[in-house]
Amino acid sequence: MFEGQPQAELDALFKANPEFRQLYHHHKELDKKVLDAELGVLPVDDSTLLQMKREKLVAKDRLSRLFESLKH
Repeated sequence: MFEGQPQAELDALFKANPEFRQLYHHHKELDKKVLDAELGVLPVDDSTLLQMKREKLVAKDRLSRLFESLKH
């Protein structure tokens, strides 16, 4: 996420906006858990996996909106 963005721009957002920083780290954590669950490393049932994916998507959507609003 945000792979094409300059690191300095992201670092500035992390410093300036605690909500952005928290959401970014939460999204990364969920991404790792979802990947681990899909690989079978993290044993979770289907409904838990679906819930994690939904939560990850909500975080990503919020991050994208925050990024656009803070970038301008």
